[in-house]
Amino acid sequence: MKNLIVGTAGHVDHGKTCLIKALTGKDTDRLKEEKERGITIENGFADMYCGEYHISIIDVPGHERFVKNMLMGIGGIDFVLLVIGLDEGVMPQTREHFQILDMLDIKKGIMVYTKKDLVDDEEWIELVKEDARAMVKGSFLEGAPEIEVSAYTGENIEKLKEMILSCIEDGKLKNYQDELFRLPVDRVFTISGFGTVVTGTLLEGTVRTGDEVQIYPGSQTAKIRNVQVHNEQTECAYAGQRTALNLGGIKKEEIARGTVLARKGAMKPTKMLDVKLRIFSDADRAVLNNSRVHFYCGSTETLAKVVLLDRDAVEKGDACMAQLRLEEEIVAKYADRFIIRFYSPLITIGGGKILEVNPVKHKRFDAQALENLNKKDTGSRKDLCEILIY
Repeated sequence: MKNLIVGTAGHVDHGKTCLIKALTGKDTDRLKEEKERGITIENGFADMYCGEYHISIIDVPGHERFVKNMLMGIGGIDFVLLVIGLDEGVMPQTREHFQILDMLDIKKGIMVYTKKDLVDDEEWIELVKEDARAMVKGSFLEGAPEIEVSAYTGENIEKLKEMILSCIEDGKLKNYQDELFRLPVDRVFTISGFGTVVTGTLLEGTVRTGDEVQIYPGSQTAKIRNVQVHNEQTECAYAGQRTALNLGGIKKEEIARGTVLARKGAMKPTKMLDVKLRIFSDADRAVLNNSRVHFYCGSTETLAKVVLLDRDAVEKGDACMAQLRLEEEIVAKYADRFIIRFYSPLITIGGGKILEVNPVKHKRFDAQALENLNKKDTGSRKDLCEILIY
């Protein structure tokens, strides 16, 4: 069985949760407040089998107030369903979610137009589609498959399943090597008689009952008592699966959302990152040197100062080399993607690619440092090896 993570994205009340329920039979809104308000607040999860694939589906909040929660759940997805309600068309969080997906280097997706049962004006439908196509032009979703569905009547739901399978069959599979095990924690709770349980999307590697793992950042270790994948107990979980781990010897207060589980000694905490930073093309302001921002990577959120290494300001639509000086320790890997939001007002403005996870503190406009960062961004493996050796 092959494992795949599919994420939804789109504006509030465009039918993401209803779509997932139509696809899987599962309601991903689990909180009382979500039921009462009729909107998704925390990330929800469901799964389905499609051909030889076991697909985990992540339902993210569409309301602007909960973009922070969306950012903590969308990392690690392989494929996206960009959901656009035919009754309203492209809306502010449609654009924001799309920009985040594009920044996270998602490779494939489907444009899903929901609420077909509410709209029969073909001219309006075509205007909605033209607006959506204009939004994604030049991105990974340009020319992507499109489908009109109704979660209420079931129209085209089975066809959407077939389309998902067709689109993912030639996709790159996750790396299952044991030593690469990495799980960003997005939820922590206790179960009577079992103790501390954490959940997350298994990004890479494999984890088994009885394994010892380390909690990063920090030095605490824990033994895996039980492993569950989509509420079913199993001996082993693989990359690409939503995973729950029962940890022995750890209290709930000793682990939190944003921490990372990995093999003992496999990762090194850092408070600095060298990055390739890119600003959204429609950002309403520039990012100045020494700007303070909110930084998101995986399920981690912290504050950071942006040190621009080759200029004094990076304008909308531009990219540059920068060093992020974080206010808290995190763990990450080369080529991980991240998102930044202004400190105030809390607006998503860009993101990029991590080039070095334990850098030295660079002087601004240092030609050698900039040359090395450009090689880390676009160079070959040989270039990277040369930098490490010399």
